[in-house]
Amino acid sequence: MRMSSLLLSLLALAAFCALPGSPRAFAEDLPWLVAPVPAAPVPPSPAAPSAPGIPPWLQAHVGDGDGQISGLVLRRARAFYLQKVREGAVDNACYFAFDATRPAVSGRRFYVICEANKTFRAVPSGHGSGRNLPGVADLSNSVRCAKNFSNAENSKLTTGGGYVTAETRTSFKGYYRADGSYQPLVRSFLQFEGEGDTANARARAIGGHPGLIVSWICRMKYPSSPYADEDGYVPYGKLIDYGAGRSNGCTSWPASDSAKILPLAENRPTTVYIYPEARDIVAVGRAVKAGQSPARAGLYWNASCLAEIGAPNFWPRETVEPALVAYKKDHPPAKPEPLPICKRP
Repeated sequence: MRMSSLLLSLLALAAFCALPGSPRAFAEDLPWLVAPVPAAPVPPSPAAPSAPGIPPWLQAHVGDGDGQISGLVLRRARAFYLQKVREGAVDNACYFAFDATRPAVSGRRFYVICEANKTFRAVPSGHGSGRNLPGVADLSNSVRCAKNFSNAENSKLTTGGGYVTAETRTSFKGYYRADGSYQPLVRSFLQFEGEGDTANARARAIGGHPGLIVSWICRMKYPSSPYADEDGYVPYGKLIDYGAGRSNGCTSWPASDSAKILPLAENRPTTVYIYPEARDIVAVGRAVKAGQSPARAGLYWNASCLAEIGAPNFWPRETVEPALVAYKKDHPPAKPEPLPICKRP
């Protein structure tokens, strides 16, 4: 009964948001609605094959091939960076961009652009995994292509838009076995600060980090470790590398690339522009559902991933967060069991 009431409430709220003059124009596009939608907003700028105003050396990297950057994504990333430079918000010769419409795993879709020394680097990056909420909605993404996007807390989804990098923090994730010895994983995390749809980046703990985690198996006796608990134990497990796959909503990179990216932003704020924004997702989704080619409509989405996902979805926090809160109350997590003591190798 509670979930049925929740669905009815969501439908009523979404219908209200779709009324003329409402502050949002995305609720009518939520996958759980089938009612006719109002007139579409002004579509985003077309993805031209070239990027006017871009320096010639950088223009050479514009394209749809692996390791290249879309002209639309580059124009927006560069404009956002220059805006923040003028505002005095950033003081860095480099800036970042991420095209989450491109395929992950083997594709290079995170870009490090340093115009002062004319360098361009493209590396793999992960996108938000999302969540499947039975009885409510499927917000999950595949490893290769992202279909769902959201700025809702606990959605585990990527949010497109502009960010400014903040502080870098490190945290201990556990021990694993490598090169014949026990190694600690101490992972760095670069916090992002957002605005508009990305304004809750800090509350969501959104940032960039190496795609590494230790999947805990047991507690290992290691009293001399600086990470040992009061009883002299540390968590031990298997090292998992997901740098080019799926994250919990953050931007993740392979460890080798992280080692080059993170120092660029440490104590030197810069910008991160993530594509697509909500307006792009809504416009492309409308075009696909209307049987139109997004490219012919002046819109941009990676063709390979679009063929795989069908139509993208944007889930605004105003409607999704209440559903996530209610789902958590109805499905409380199981009480965690203490890790067993490791057996001697």
